[in-house]
Amino acid sequence: MAAKLKIAGAWSGVLEVELGEWTVPFLKQQIANRLDCAVNSINLISAGKVLRDDGGTQRLIELGFKNNSKILVTRVSPDQGKELIAEEEKSTRLQRLRAAATSLAKRHADGSLPVEDFNLELENQSGEKVKLGSEDDQRALMMGLMFHSKAKRLVKNKKYEDALEVLTMGEEAFSLCDSKVVQLIDNVPILKIDMVWCYFMLKDISKLSIAGKRLEEARKGIERSHGKESTRLRLLHGNAHPELALHLRLELLEGIVSYHSGDLEKAKISLNSARSRYLQLQVPDEELSMLMGMGYGERAAKRALRMNQQSVERAVDFLVEEKAKKQQKIEDDIRRRNEIMEQKKFGVTPLKKAVDLQKLKELVSIGFEKELAAESLRRNENEMQKALDDLTNPDTNSDIQLFIESRKKKRSRKASDATIDRLISLGFPKEAVVAAVNTYGTEELALNHLLQQNVPNESAPNESAPPAGPVAENVGSSSGSGGASSSDAASRAVIDQEMERDVEMEDEITEDLQREDAFSDYDMELTRENEAIEEYLALVLV
Repeated sequence: MAAKLKIAGAWSGVLEVELGEWTVPFLKQQIANRLDCAVNSINLISAGKVLRDDGGTQRLIELGFKNNSKILVTRVSPDQGKELIAEEEKSTRLQRLRAAATSLAKRHADGSLPVEDFNLELENQSGEKVKLGSEDDQRALMMGLMFHSKAKRLVKNKKYEDALEVLTMGEEAFSLCDSKVVQLIDNVPILKIDMVWCYFMLKDISKLSIAGKRLEEARKGIERSHGKESTRLRLLHGNAHPELALHLRLELLEGIVSYHSGDLEKAKISLNSARSRYLQLQVPDEELSMLMGMGYGERAAKRALRMNQQSVERAVDFLVEEKAKKQQKIEDDIRRRNEIMEQKKFGVTPLKKAVDLQKLKELVSIGFEKELAAESLRRNENEMQKALDDLTNPDTNSDIQLFIESRKKKRSRKASDATIDRLISLGFPKEAVVAAVNTYGTEELALNHLLQQNVPNESAPNESAPPAGPVAENVGSSSGSGGASSSDAASRAVIDQEMERDVEMEDEITEDLQREDAFSDYDMELTRENEAIEEYLALVLV
């Protein structure tokens, strides 16, 4: 379709184009030719947006251009153009991160049946599951923790500017929680310390006043959640002192802020206290060698000694306890995964919630068949009394049994159809496949039968039939109770599409969370901290 575009800016005029043929890269090249410049030295702006190349696949008509559409041409340096693209990519990634965290928190805080095979749940430092506040508080806390976890990964990779933006998102999420809930946890004050650490690493003195305020809030928050002189932390962790490194960083940053604010005396006190903690956290070579001689890795051994005041005996107890906790967590995760798979078989309530397994156990314990009890709970939105009433009413009980049988037949039919489709896709005749599946039930047995009968493979008529014998191990059974069937996979794909899930970003978030444990926030190398202590002490002692 021939049309005219009105061009203004660095080059002005009317350009005749073929909307159905031209792409953005081709349009840029035509304008660059008229300006006698490189393509990457100009930007095209239409409707307030910079036009991106997008691989050059979309035609101008697909992008909404029509006759007399207006385009503004601006000149940029190649580097500036790259910066603009990088900034836009960064903005897009932050939007994806926010959307993915919001989606994850919503699904995992409201009791809905997880799309995944795991639950995101809040835990205290002992690894116990906790419920803090309302459903909205739970959601906000989850989002804050996700953002903080992602930001810590960015800090570790020395991407301090990016980390600051994500930390700000985390601070906003935590601010949505009830203040009484926030006061119970140390995540918010630790996040504030991390923000000021990023200011320091970026040498951003302009944030001095806000840094001082955040550190003041962080100190008060840590005292509230840990107790005076960390008394609550002692109750949780016994003789372990995981908080020492965190207090070192806090005092160092307080000293730096005091120095730049002109309060040299206060800076000297804070920095000397930080240095004292640093010396306290130095790991003696002999004790480290003893632990490594027992088979522990250097990083784990250092962490254990630092958190246990260099006591080898207590460090060993700490390491043994941590190993037991990790093993218990693995077992708990496997158990929960199996529970979720079971809940998915029961379906969701009218409000999309999972069947309450605790209430299900109670009903089973008084003699009701499990599947029957689960369906009654599902229908009644997990209301125990209503579910019990339905189970003890002969009419509704009979209705539930008929529904369960109907559902079983429907699922069996879907599984058989999926098995038949897969075997037909391998080239076997439909009639032979249907007969084999109906006779043998499972995909593995049906395929073995088809191979042993030398049923001709229609997709390869000129080749000899595959040899008879056992089927490869990766061919699964469609009727077994374990594993996910193709219909489950198809259901997940539909759910992903309906929910517009960003699976890649969600996986990234959950991987960051899985890397952490109860002591991650206190586990610091302290090399940069020591350098900063010496640097600023030299300045205040001049």
